[in-house]
Amino acid sequence: MRLPPVLRRRGVLVVVTAVLVVALSTLAFRLWYLWPPADTSVEAGFARDMQTHHAQAVRMALIVRDRTTDREVRTLAYDIATTQQQQAGQMYAWLDMWGLSQASLGPRMAWMRQDHHTGAGAAAMPGMATPAQLKQLEQAGGKDAEILFLRLMITHHQGGVQMAQAAQRSSQPQVRRMAGAILAAQNAEIGLMRRMLTARGATETPPASG
Repeated sequence: MRLPPVLRRRGVLVVVTAVLVVALSTLAFRLWYLWPPADTSVEAGFARDMQTHHAQAVRMALIVRDRTTDREVRTLAYDIATTQQQQAGQMYAWLDMWGLSQASLGPRMAWMRQDHHTGAGAAAMPGMATPAQLKQLEQAGGKDAEILFLRLMITHHQGGVQMAQAAQRSSQPQVRRMAGAILAAQNAEIGLMRRMLTARGATETPPASG
């Protein structure tokens, strides 16, 4: 059975569009591989520093899974650990493909401060828990561990959101997509963790002592 001319033209248009999409994707990948970002670029800095940031989130998630039996907290911790391990693996692979080292000789977080007029400067990695806070989480248990984890992870996610927002100025679509995925996931999880704190009768900021 012969298709009507209108349907035949639509079919040809769909095929041509698909071929163009594949061709453009292939070209983008070749450019990504043949002309990699510079060692001091936003892309390289984001890939390196977000791996470090993700590694601490994974560590906190694994700690709390051993410190509580609460299903909701354990599920959240598992989701954070698996998602961020996978993303860190992708960023490791980027650096390897670009022929760049996993560590930079320059100051950490300089890529977030790059500006046409001021140049680059080092900055603290936002949202990171201190060694004392990590030790406190390791020593806590039950509801106390849950509340501490939620507070620390909210702050940690807020820092991750800042880093992902800065990475969206990248010229590389793969990097912008990764940054967008981090923004969406971590903003959603911040909202969830705030609700979980409320359900446990706790606030985002611990009450002042004294």
